[in-house]
Amino acid sequence: MRVPTRRFGRTNLAMPLLSLGGMRFQQSWSDVGAAEVDPKSQANLRAILEAASAAGLHHIETARGYGSSERQLGELLPQVHDPQRILQTKIAPKADADAFEAELRVSFERLAVSRVDLLSLHGINTAELLDQTLRPGGCLEVARRWQAEGRVGHVGFSTHAPLDLILAAIESDGFDYINLHWYWILQDNGAAIAAATAHDMGVFLISPTDKGGHLHSPSQRLLELCAPLHPIVFNDLFCLSAPGVHTMSLGAARPGDFDLHLEAVALLPRAHELVPPVLARLEAARLQALGAAWLETWDQGLPPWQQTPGGLNLPVLLWLHNLLEAWDLEGFCRARYGLLGQGDHWFPGANAGALDQGVGEADLLEVLGASPWAREIPPLLRRLHQRLGGQKLQRLVSP
Repeated sequence: MRVPTRRFGRTNLAMPLLSLGGMRFQQSWSDVGAAEVDPKSQANLRAILEAASAAGLHHIETARGYGSSERQLGELLPQVHDPQRILQTKIAPKADADAFEAELRVSFERLAVSRVDLLSLHGINTAELLDQTLRPGGCLEVARRWQAEGRVGHVGFSTHAPLDLILAAIESDGFDYINLHWYWILQDNGAAIAAATAHDMGVFLISPTDKGGHLHSPSQRLLELCAPLHPIVFNDLFCLSAPGVHTMSLGAARPGDFDLHLEAVALLPRAHELVPPVLARLEAARLQALGAAWLETWDQGLPPWQQTPGGLNLPVLLWLHNLLEAWDLEGFCRARYGLLGQGDHWFPGANAGALDQGVGEADLLEVLGASPWAREIPPLLRRLHQRLGGQKLQRLVSP
């Protein structure tokens, strides 16, 4: 089958519903030299590109921070012909706009192109990074100058930021599209999708299979709750049937990674009948595991991580607890838990390891006075750390 397209907001690009993300097929997370690229890795990438083109996945999305991804693509893109190709890369904003422009030049050199269709300001996750982008003489001015020179088609941004910062970036009206997180397990950014729609921006969902719960390795419980759909198919249908969503990334490590996503696209006309029963079973399991009182109030009165002793990111930690108890998303929760405190502004705040190791329970209770679950939260965090702790991770993508 051929993946259909949607108008990608004011870019007016015919965007395929599935985009080929460039974060899993690369050989290395280091920016290796051309002589170090393994022919086997290139053969695998060629097969991925050929399968993507044949299926109608004309949008390829990579980044300066994705190790060898740009270099590997630069060698193969001329060899795998696709006249409908939409090429996107992403560059992190910097305090020095000249340094940002230097990174942009490196991206073009690695990709061996004179133009990209889409350029994202990568990882606008803090107010400081948004300011570096928007201020006079900032990174957005560089991007728009390259656009005026015909080297960039459209300019957008990607983000892991809190909702209020995402909304501020959208309301600046400085961007044509957005890459953001929104899935079945994480729907906090619904207001951002609505705001982007109001500004006629393209909306791209980041990595729904991996960041949406490690659905490539689902728990038995999740498989049973989503049946007869695979969890990947269910989540794809959930995302692609949502108003305002135009495309989502498929991070393929091999050609076979397309299969379940293509199945979902084929089933999309039936999403209205296939999705609600699965949602009902998932919600019933969540209610049974956690109880109505907790589900209605667990996030009330939680201080932001910056105002919590030890920087504990309580909203994220309790969210992980919910995912673990309701649907056994242990692989995803363990990975995300390990990134807290290790991922800079990409995954801010700390996990629960500091509790009783520098942060006392009394210290925590002092900032939990507005929570109806203040007394229950410290022992919950200890159990969470016992189950998920002991594995420190580093964010794979450098800004």
